[in-house]
Amino acid sequence: MSNSSSTTQFLLLLFADTRELQLLHFWLFLGIYLAALLGNGLIITTIAWDQHLHTPMYFFLLNLALLDLGSISTTLPKSMANSLWDTRVISYAGCAAQLFLFVFLASAEIYLLTIMSYDRYVAICKPLHYGTLLGSRACVHMAAAAWATGFLSALLHTANTFSLPLCKGNALGQFFCEIPQILKLSCSHSYLRELGLIVVSVLVIFGCFVFILLSYVQIFRAVLRIPSEQGRHKAFSTCLPHLAVVSLLVSTGMFAHLKPSSISSPSLDLVVSVLYSVVPPAVNPLIYSMRNQELKDALRKLMAGCFSKALNIPCSAYHS
Repeated sequence: MSNSSSTTQFLLLLFADTRELQLLHFWLFLGIYLAALLGNGLIITTIAWDQHLHTPMYFFLLNLALLDLGSISTTLPKSMANSLWDTRVISYAGCAAQLFLFVFLASAEIYLLTIMSYDRYVAICKPLHYGTLLGSRACVHMAAAAWATGFLSALLHTANTFSLPLCKGNALGQFFCEIPQILKLSCSHSYLRELGLIVVSVLVIFGCFVFILLSYVQIFRAVLRIPSEQGRHKAFSTCLPHLAVVSLLVSTGMFAHLKPSSISSPSLDLVVSVLYSVVPPAVNPLIYSMRNQELKDALRKLMAGCFSKALNIPCSAYHS
């Protein structure tokens, strides 16, 4: 028996017992991580570089890329290092920091996605009011509110979770420090306080999801009135993947934190956690940018400029 005061480290879940499968996990996660770094990094660089992309939509997209970059960097590197060095250990402070950062960035992402759906709703359904409702100052305030709310949420969850007495060992059934897994180690009824906070947070996130859903319903209704079939197809091909990723993130995240222990299993917990912590940051660059012609054109110009500088070719010669 031990309590939180004597716990100095936690043991994370290993994906495999054999060395070959551990290395396979390392290379698989490394590939996903590098793809996420490249995709989100290109979005950040392109939007910051191209003056034509300094609009509310791309400002929010830049913030989303920053959040995705941070959230996937919070979980994957430690898991990859553990597989590479055949260890399960994460320090108590490291676990607290990982939990705080992940909750902070994931919560802020949900709020930002809600703001982004509002941005698209105003742009498509109320275009004449777009400049008034989404001026530069309003956009900065909304983005700052998303980051601040995520920070406050993470602070409350981390303080509550790590104030619990732990007496059921230090082995976590997850590849990163997750609130439900730490609650399983508690032997005090005070964990109900954190469960209550989780329920409140889930209700807020569900409210955000409903808002996103209603925004897209209004967008789809407006799109159906577009006379051009090509315009309708373009709008649907852009909006539906956005809604699919948001639905995946919210549904799996809520399931991970609310599912009863009776249906919990290591394999199910692992799959669900990968779906909400790894998949969205990796696919968001494809969903939100690679289907965006304006961003692709800006990225092409950026790459062409870098290529020209590397070969010492004047830009005028390249464009001609």
